Amino acid sequence: MAVSSFQCPTIFSSSSISGFQCRSDPDLVGSPVGGSSRRRVNATAGISSSFTGDGGLSSRILRFPPNFVRQLSIKARRNCSNIGVAQIVAAKWSNNPSSGLPSAAAAAAASSASAVSSAASAATASSAAAAPVAATPPVVVLKSVDEEVVVAEEGIREKIGSVQLTDSKHSFLSSDGSLTVHAGERLGRGIVTDAITTPVVNTSAYFFKKTAELIDFKEKRSVSFEYGRYGNPTTVVLEEKISALEGAESTLVMASGMCASTVMLLALVPAGGHIVTTTDCYRKTRIFMENFLPKLGITVTVIDPADIAGLEAAVNEFKVSLFFTESPTNPFLRCVDIELVSEICHKKGTLVCIDGTFATPLNQKALALGADLVVHSATKYIGGHNDVLAGCICGSLKLVSEIRNLHHVLGGTLNPNAAYLIIRGMKTLHLRVQQQNSTAFRMAEILEAHPKVSHVYYPGLPSHPEHELAKRQMTGFGGVVSFEIDGNIETTIKFVDSLKIPYIAPSFGGCESIVDQPAIMSYWDLPQEERLKYGIKDNLVRFSFGVEDFEDVKADILQALEAI
Repeated sequence: MAVSSFQCPTIFSSSSISGFQCRSDPDLVGSPVGGSSRRRVNATAGISSSFTGDGGLSSRILRFPPNFVRQLSIKARRNCSNIGVAQIVAAKWSNNPSSGLPSAAAAAAASSASAVSSAASAATASSAAAAPVAATPPVVVLKSVDEEVVVAEEGIREKIGSVQLTDSKHSFLSSDGSLTVHAGERLGRGIVTDAITTPVVNTSAYFFKKTAELIDFKEKRSVSFEYGRYGNPTTVVLEEKISALEGAESTLVMASGMCASTVMLLALVPAGGHIVTTTDCYRKTRIFMENFLPKLGITVTVIDPADIAGLEAAVNEFKVSLFFTESPTNPFLRCVDIELVSEICHKKGTLVCIDGTFATPLNQKALALGADLVVHSATKYIGGHNDVLAGCICGSLKLVSEIRNLHHVLGGTLNPNAAYLIIRGMKTLHLRVQQQNSTAFRMAEILEAHPKVSHVYYPGLPSHPEHELAKRQMTGFGGVVSFEIDGNIETTIKFVDSLKIPYIAPSFGGCESIVDQPAIMSYWDLPQEERLKYGIKDNLVRFSFGVEDFEDVKADILQALEAI
């Protein structure tokens, strides 16, 4: 805010009262740099040329008696000057305007001045973003017992102490309690923002101004939000952003990656249906398929990620509703030929859903390769900061709508604050993934050549069973490397505990590096022989590389290997 000239107007004759002396504020003087359109406030803009009261009042503007000035704190006076001429543009004695301010009135004025200045300071922020000051902005009249103060500032709608405001917009509200609930909101905010960042809309429900609007919405003649579980403006921005990345017609975000997977399976696989999945996958997904879906009569065929013959046999033998797999898989980073399996499945009317969490939407475009749906745990790379849980499913509008309808029933709604965190995180997704791809690839090569590492699992290495496939359908190989230490569980624990940079934790894909032993972190409840059925050896390590400097991570891993 800037005031090019600052003059102190008067409201009383100098003969009757020595005046309130206005001062210049360095923050308010001068013209804006570079032709900024930031609002300028004219000290006298919008002030009526006359003020009619019981005793008549001079048309000159604003002068306070000394006893009033003395009772204004320095901060209050500063706040007043910051919005022009103290926001108070006229005052009227309740009895004799030509006499001095009565002591009782002076005390009342002094006590209310600080509150007025505080409200004025708060109003400054909103007025700064508004259009240039009109010739006569709205005037809000504040009435107290002994005097009236006219405040010429747009948008002040507050109760200040015992001061009561006259506001026709909320004239149907008679109490402070009702005003605190509805003032500024009940008749519609009309919020229009030029903010760079996406606003977070924290609401559980949306209102209709008239019943006719509600009926139009219900009969699909208009589009609106209705209830928080069915959609949110902040969440819609996130869905559109992910859809753009995946090349999807529609995206549905939910409370977690597991929520996205389970709701998708329940929505698209009928009772008594059949699913084909792969051996290497996230354990909780397998638990849901093996322990819960059979209760609905749904059966599952499990094949190796590269077993194309097994997939063909399953779709020919059963009426397979869905082929669901990760690519790359967890934790061995196996890759599925998405184009080929889509072709095989579609001939039999089988849908293909790929969990692309390890790949990210940047390293792999599963929909473009022929998949019908893509699932992500947005907790991982998409969010990217280890600070939020979320999941999403992308695909055609028809399929995603079917899943969305069930989601509306089951819940699992993503909080708008979480949606905002993911929106913010996605803005650096390409930078993070580029760094993580590079670090993981370089470290995979170093680990494979190290004598204390017996095996490395990474699709970027020629030794990986699907390396050529990964080169064909991925533009990057991801930021996770799994490897086996040349030793037993105790040796592997010593390696992990000797690391200084990564956190020992579940999850992956964040800015911070994370390391874990799957045998302990994810399968410790199973005996060793059961773990081995899934290929989980005690010496297996899963390392998720963050965005730390490569040389630091390299030095840390090498020193940990030397420690064993």
